[in-house]
Amino acid sequence: MQQGAGVSELTSESRFVDSFETHIAGIDSVALDQLHALSMTVAWPHRGEDWQFLREFGQGIVAIDDIGRILGSAMWFPYDAQFATVGMVITSPRLQTNGAGQWLMGHALNQVAGRSLGLNATRAARRLYRSLNFVREALVFQCHGEAILPPDVAPPSGAVIRAVETGDLEAIAELDCVAFGTDRKLLLARLMASSKGIVLSRAGRIEAFSLCRRFGRGHVIGPVVARSDADAIAVVRPHAAEHAGAFLRLDTREQGGAFSDFLSRCGLPVYDIVTTMSLGGPWLPVAGRAVAPEPKTYALVSQALG
Repeated sequence: MQQGAGVSELTSESRFVDSFETHIAGIDSVALDQLHALSMTVAWPHRGEDWQFLREFGQGIVAIDDIGRILGSAMWFPYDAQFATVGMVITSPRLQTNGAGQWLMGHALNQVAGRSLGLNATRAARRLYRSLNFVREALVFQCHGEAILPPDVAPPSGAVIRAVETGDLEAIAELDCVAFGTDRKLLLARLMASSKGIVLSRAGRIEAFSLCRRFGRGHVIGPVVARSDADAIAVVRPHAAEHAGAFLRLDTREQGGAFSDFLSRCGLPVYDIVTTMSLGGPWLPVAGRAVAPEPKTYALVSQALG
């Protein structure tokens, strides 16, 4: 944040940028192809369809200059009255050094005031978020590439692996809530409608799941929730096999171990690393001392949604 920048400056309704006055507008007021063009300026892979999915679930703003160019965006995704994630914070490269990011974030933070917040910060954005008092919690490893047929893996002991069914939503949402820390049933219902899913159950109880959908250059796997690397691998392998020879992506906080090694064998090496940060309180659940392993998130829905 620029030294001496006050709250009123960060949240003013307009700002002179690159000789043009720039205004805040709702993200639903602009065309998808304009948002797609904005994300392309920073080499993000989001298609118009990906932007539309985010607009249907979240809220956001854009910065528009007086000749109609979209110069920036910011979105937020409230899960309840206590927590929201922030994402799709973009400023076109030529504006990133003149305070446009602080200005956009000032407006976004006003909209989610009173909630604890989580986000996944690119290298370029970490300084901005630190200036706003976000604190680091973990790393996210963006793994992607042309998938290769994964090695055969024996099913985990006692496990039944099958396709997701509509009636699985309640059990999936319950498992995800423990892993993510917040109820995401509405989001999961939307994802299930546009994804292929795999569940792993034991004695009729769902203990792991994965979803895979069209995104960016190909497909993305996420979320993935499981209690062990072996279970996570079991529900990811069918997606990797289906998309062998095509572009596939998975974002994970797992560094090393069997799951990470499995991704490498599937042709999904680490391409980039972003940083999970929070404001107002910890985002990621703290591991408990239960006798049985707690479910955890092996793959994010997306870097915006967590």
